[in-house]
Parts: sequence; C-alpha cells; structure tokens
Amino acid sequence: MVDQRKPGAAPGDPSGAPGAASGAPGAASGAPGDPSGDPFGGPSEGRDGRRSLVGRHTGFVAALREAGLPVSVAEGLDAVRAMQMIDLVDRDALRAAYAATVVKRPAHRATFDTLFDLWFPAALGDGAAYTGGPADGAAARSRDPAARRVPPPLDPEVQARRRELFDLLLSGDDPGLRQFARGAVAEYGRTPGQESWFSSGVLRAMSPETLMAGLLEAVLTGRERGGMAERVARRDFRARIARFQDLVATEVRRRIAEDTGVERTARMAVRPPLERLDFNRAARADLAALRREVHPLARRLATRLQQRQRAGNRGRLDFRRTVRASLGSGGVPLSTHHRPRRPHKPELVILCDASDSVSAFAHFTLLLTFALREQFSKVRAFAFIDATDEITKFFAPGADVVDAMARMASEADMVWITGRSNYGHAIKVFEDRYADAVTSRTSLLVLGDARSNYGELSLPVLRRLADRARHAYWLNPEPRSQWDTGDSAASRYGEIVPMYECRNLTQLAEFIEELA
Repeated sequence: MVDQRKPGAAPGDPSGAPGAASGAPGAASGAPGDPSGDPFGGPSEGRDGRRSLVGRHTGFVAALREAGLPVSVAEGLDAVRAMQMIDLVDRDALRAAYAATVVKRPAHRATFDTLFDLWFPAALGDGAAYTGGPADGAAARSRDPAARRVPPPLDPEVQARRRELFDLLLSGDDPGLRQFARGAVAEYGRTPGQESWFSSGVLRAMSPETLMAGLLEAVLTGRERGGMAERVARRDFRARIARFQDLVATEVRRRIAEDTGVERTARMAVRPPLERLDFNRAARADLAALRREVHPLARRLATRLQQRQRAGNRGRLDFRRTVRASLGSGGVPLSTHHRPRRPHKPELVILCDASDSVSAFAHFTLLLTFALREQFSKVRAFAFIDATDEITKFFAPGADVVDAMARMASEADMVWITGRSNYGHAIKVFEDRYADAVTSRTSLLVLGDARSNYGELSLPVLRRLADRARHAYWLNPEPRSQWDTGDSAASRYGEIVPMYECRNLTQLAEFIEELA
C-alpha cells in the first residue's frame, strides 16, 4: 500500500523505493492538483522525500503531535522498529503497529485513524481496486452537467446504486462497502462547477437511512415486529449505516488531500483531543463528554498529589539529633535526621465570572476543584456578573453538577443593574460582604476573561485582597493573543494577580496540581 519494499530494505534502495511497483500509490500520476503525480500535493521525491516511507513516517508523527497526541521521540522510534516486524504492504498490520506504539488513550484512537488514512491512503484517485458496476465512468459523469439533470430519486442509475448499497448493508460486507463508498464519492462527491469534494452529495443521493425499513423487512420476514429480534436488527443496521457514512467521510478527506495537500487537510479535518478542546468552543455533546472526564481526572490528580506529599515528608534538618547520632560512627554523620514536616492544606477561595462568555470554563473549573476538595482544608466559591454572591452551598458533596449550575443561575444574586460583566463593582461587593473569606492561609483563585465592558476595574481593592491572601492566581480562558484587545484589562489585572492562560482540561489539571 504505502511501500513495495520488503521489511528491512534500506530507505534509499531504488529497487524497493515506494512507487517502484505498479500497484503502489506513488506509481500513479496525474493526481488532481499535482502534475508531478505526488498523491499528497507536494513535490516529487528528492525535494522533500514525502513519497518515501521515512518522509511519510516523520510527517505522520508530526501531524499526530500537532493534533495534540503526546508522541515522544522514543515512541516514534518504537513505531519504526515495529514496522521491521510486519509486511509493509499489509495496511491493516501497519495501522496496528502504529496504534500499538503511539496511541496511549482510547479517546485518541479516532484522531489517529483519521490522520493515518490521510498519510497512508488506501488508494489514489478513483482507486485501482474499484471494479465498479453501474458507476463505471462515474468521475466523467460527475463533471458533465448534462449527465446530472435528472434528480437522484428519478435517476435509474442512482436507484441501481441504492439497490447495490442495500445488498451490502444486508450482508454486512465491509470490504465491499468500502469499495462502494469509493465509487460513490467518485460519482456523487463533486457537483458540477465545484472544485472540492463533499460527503453531503453522496449521502443525499444514496439516502442510506431510508433503506432501514426494507432491511428490517428482509431479515424479519415471518417474525413478530417490535420484539427483541427487531431491536437487535435495527441496532446492527444502524451501525452498518454509520460505518458507510464514516467510509464516505474518509474517502472525501482523501480526495481533498490529493487536491490541496495532506497537512492542510489534516488541520481542517482533525479536532483536538477532548482534554485539549477549548472550553469556550465546546459543543453540547463535547460538554457532556468533558463532564465525564472530570472525575477520573480528579482521581488521578488526587493520587499524584498524595504521592508527592508522601515523598516530601521530610522537614528541616534536625542538627542536634544528627550530631548525636554521628557519635556512634566517630563523629562522621553517616545518616541525617529531620524534623517532622508540618502538613499544610491550603484554604481555597474561588471568585468566578458566571457570565455567558466564560460560563463553560467556570463550570469545569468549579467541578474539578470541588472534586478535589479533600486536598484543601476549606473550599469556598463565589460567582459574579456585576454583583457577587456565595455559591458554595450549591456544590455540596454528592450534588449533581448540572443541577448545581442551574440552581446557581436561578438562585444566586449575581446581577446588580445591567446583568453584564462589571469586574470593578463585583470585586467591591466581594470585599464589602465577604472580606473575612480571604486570610493569610487562603489561596485566592479568580476565574474570568478580565473583560469589564469598559467599566471600572477596582484595582486598589483587588490589590488589598491579593496582599492579604497567602497566594493569588488568575485563570483566563482566552488565548494570550486576545488579551488586552477591546475591553480586556488582562495586563492591568495581571500586574496585581499573576494571570495564566487556561483553556482546556490539560492546562486546568496542570494548574490545580501546582496549586495543591
């Protein structure tokens, strides 16, 4: 697939170079957008080496790192060693070798598979392995406006293709489904006048969901409907339809990569891993997944913090006991004695912006902090928009975080006049009502984007609070490049309270670990 050399052949061996055999991807020429024939839209071999196995390996590992997967140099070398043990023509074995050496978490597997399919594609162009059927000559017809005047529901060729898809879904033939998806994209993935590829045209023409009734009828003939058999069959067919949709999306990405380059396509197609997804850009489904990640993350952090505390149990040197013990060895201090280390658990006070612009960030910071409440002697939380109220009671042990956030939004007194962020007034209200919350044992944690809608900032009040606290920190969910733009007062607040960028779970976990 990617390389016709036998395992162990030298990368520079011309007899085994990629493309030497007629079936290798590099053997084809005339890929869209690249007259040199490079399927990745780049220069030919010798200028960047991308068509060599080494070039593809280094590019693939770099793409994994750019997508947020933690791949070390040693793991990249492990992948190279694993490739020496497999047949490089076996694409599934190559995928498994890479996955075994560079993928650490199940959540990273989808990103890995997407990038692998881009860097090590299963075919080039329309695909030499595709034998067609009713779709022979599909690419030519897809670019001929006269051939596409009939709407898909009335097109006899479309109906023939749908019957073929029906048979593949009924039998569960995955290799056949993959070949069918390749041909369907070649025929319906490009509409007249469009230069790029889209999966919507394929799925609209094939309409796989509308085949469900016929599929169920085919397997449930003579059986009672609505029972366990129907539920199992419906589940299986939904999985096969989803598989077909994934194959179409994979094929569309491959065709786009041939036209525009694999690096550009990878950046557009791959989303960051969940732990590196920006809180403020998370969709509803992402928020639910992030909530599920918080408690396992809290357990890992708690274990790590406890190990660090046990490792640092030694206090200051006890000089008198050390000298007394050295008398038994002629005055040579062969061992040292230390005073017991005084355990210290900080008190934590959280002051968070609850306005819509940063609500998701405040949500997960509060959730993780209260999940780690055992690491602090006391945790108190306060929320504000343009006024401040204490919200600790909403996060009692065992409380559901969604209910807690809903109660906070409806019951807490966080609005003064406008209901728009006013950091200056909120900080004043906090000092007036809750000044006793900040003491010399307190770590003060401010959560917000430092955007006060051009209102007052109350810098002297914040300075008094920071001076009174043992430590003070500010977590800002905006990228640093957006600080001090528009109504942002990040630098002015940062001069008083050290400000850190905190946009995802990874940065949040690193900060909480340092704080505790």
